[in-house]
Amino acid sequence: MHNALIQMTALMLLGASWRVFSPNQLQADQTRLVLTTTVYYFFLPAMVLSVLWQAELGKQSLQYSLLGCSSILFGIVLSWLIAKLFRFKNPQTGALILAAAYPNVTYLGLPVLEQTFGSWARSVVIQIDLFAAAPMVFGLGIAIARHYGQDHAADQGKSWLGFFNAPPFWAALIAVVLNKTGVPAPSWLLGLLDKMSSAVAPLMIFSLGLALSWRGVPLRNLSYIAPVAIIKLLLLPIWAIWMVNWLDLAQDYRAAAVMDIAMPSMVLGIVFCDRYQLDSALYAATVTITTALSLLSLPFWYSQLL
Repeated sequence: MHNALIQMTALMLLGASWRVFSPNQLQADQTRLVLTTTVYYFFLPAMVLSVLWQAELGKQSLQYSLLGCSSILFGIVLSWLIAKLFRFKNPQTGALILAAAYPNVTYLGLPVLEQTFGSWARSVVIQIDLFAAAPMVFGLGIAIARHYGQDHAADQGKSWLGFFNAPPFWAALIAVVLNKTGVPAPSWLLGLLDKMSSAVAPLMIFSLGLALSWRGVPLRNLSYIAPVAIIKLLLLPIWAIWMVNWLDLAQDYRAAAVMDIAMPSMVLGIVFCDRYQLDSALYAATVTITTALSLLSLPFWYSQLL
């Protein structure tokens, strides 16, 4: 775990340094958009197809879905109660609910778990993402952002269908059909998919580094960020541990599943904050702080789970 986090941190710092030096006068946000778009439309669907085509789908997939959905709902309820208690304004409330409830299951979870547990952990991450996190983000997550932000009626229908228009979703659908119909995967195609899949983890981590910024972390924001960090890095993993025991998830996969739920705040929430005029600077600061703190919390949970 420590070696994996050292490697991930070094790669994130390289991404973060781009924001400082702007090589070839390319801005960090512009570079991140190009990289994440390439991953989203080409490399990640290739990994999804490769993994789910050969994965064992069934009861375990349902367990991952229940684990992911219940953890996100738990985070939503806790952060909503805290926002009500301290009477946060709507732009801050929406941003903090998204930051507290939705973990970075893919962009950070995938490379960390793959480096820590091995390539088999890809299946855990992808199933939690596609069967729980992604539907919850593009459904309930958008509803939360719209409720606490400003509703743009023009993109209302498009937003709800965003998940079903996503290339990873279609790759997953094709993979599940091929898996369940018993169609064998040609060796040449698996080789191509594996080569494309190997690009996902480093590009995701580098892109995460590009997204990190300390500009929005003044002291006044720490009162908002502190409860999110407690929910995200402490309470959600505790809930996930209870859930994997209740679901009786296979022993080998329990640690990986809990670790994926224990990841810091997702980066995608910045897009929702921008679109629905929530507090984007606060959200970006929360991603930065929880990502930094996860370098301490993830080794702790790893030691408790093994």
